Amino acid sequence: MLSTITRRRFLTTTAATGLAALAAPAIVRAAGEPLKVGTYGGYFQESFDKHIYPDFTKDTGIQIESISEPTGSAWLVQLQAAARAGQAPADVSMMTQTANTKGAKEGLWMPLDNAKLENTSVLPEHFVRKYGDGSINAVGAVSWYITLVSNTDVYPEPPTSWKVLWEPQYKDTLGLLAKVDNSFLLEVTAKTWFGGTEILDTDEGILKVMDKLAEVKPNVRLWYRDEGQFQQALQSGEIPMGQYYHDVTGLAAADGEPVRSTFPIEGGILDSGSWCVLKTSKRQDEAQVFINYMCQPAIQAKLSRKVGTAPTVPRDLTDLTDAEFASVSSPIPPIIPRYDLYSTKGDWLNQKWSELIAS
Repeated sequence: MLSTITRRRFLTTTAATGLAALAAPAIVRAAGEPLKVGTYGGYFQESFDKHIYPDFTKDTGIQIESISEPTGSAWLVQLQAAARAGQAPADVSMMTQTANTKGAKEGLWMPLDNAKLENTSVLPEHFVRKYGDGSINAVGAVSWYITLVSNTDVYPEPPTSWKVLWEPQYKDTLGLLAKVDNSFLLEVTAKTWFGGTEILDTDEGILKVMDKLAEVKPNVRLWYRDEGQFQQALQSGEIPMGQYYHDVTGLAAADGEPVRSTFPIEGGILDSGSWCVLKTSKRQDEAQVFINYMCQPAIQAKLSRKVGTAPTVPRDLTDLTDAEFASVSSPIPPIIPRYDLYSTKGDWLNQKWSELIAS
C-alpha cells in the first residue's frame, strides 16, 4: 500500500527540457557573491539544485546559493524582520500568494524592471503581480491544482461538477479542507452557483456565498487540516469524495490506489507560488535574470516533468505530451483564488467562516 503522501510532503520529499519558445536571457557574467534563491526544502529544493540551477549558471554565469525555506507564514515573518534590519537571507524567494500579497502591501518586495522581464509576456495576467505604479513585484514560479477527488471502488463513474458537493445523496461522505484561505471553497461556490468570483467583491456578496456553501455541511464528514488523514480515508473508501491535490492523487492512483482526480466543468482550483525579490537585496540585476529565465516554456516543462508542478505558461508553448500535461494540469479554465480577500478581509473572513461554515 502507498505510504501517505501529503501535498507538503510531496513538495519536500519527491521530486528533457521543452521547446524554447522564447529567447533565452542574455548572458550575464556575475562577480562576487552568489544569488541566494529560496524554495521549499527537501527533494523539491534538490530538484532545483540538480535540474535547474546548474544549467542556469552555465547559461548566465550567475552562481546560485540554494536556500531552504520554512513552510507557512514563517518565511514571510523572517523576511520582514530581515528587511527591517537591512539584511537579505535570500535575494529571491518562492512565496505563497497570500504571503506575496501581504508582503506587497508592506512594500516588502523590490519593484522589478518590466523591460528586463520580457519572458513574462506569455504568462497569464494572474501570474504577474504589480504595484500601483505598474512595476512588477511578483512573478509566477510554479502552480498546482486542487480538484474533485473520489474513490473509484465506491463511485465507479467520476463526478463532473462541483455541484455534487451539494447533492443529498452524498450526505456524510465528503472531506473538505478546513480553512477559508486554503480550501478556496468560497471561490468554488461563487463560480459554480453565481457565475464567477465577482460576487465576492462585497461583504454582502461574500455572506450570500457563505450561506450557499453552508448547505454543504450535512454532506461533510471531515473538515480536514491533516492532509494525510483525508488521503488515507479516501483510499480506504471511508470518506470516498472530497477536494484534494491533483498531483498527489495522481501519484496514489499510479501506485494502484482506487482514487481519481477530476477537473470539474467549472474548473479546478489553481494555486501557485511566486518569485519575489526582497527589497534589501543587493542583487536586483541577477534576480531579474533568474526570474526571466524561469519563465521560459522549456524550464516550465522541465519542472512539470521533474517536480510535478503545472506550467505557468500556456501549454502550447511547451513540448509536454498529452499524458505529461494531464498529469499536472487541464485545458479547462481554472478557478483563480481571490488572494486579495484573504489579505484585506482575513480576520473578518475567518470569523464568518467559523460562525457559518466550520461550526
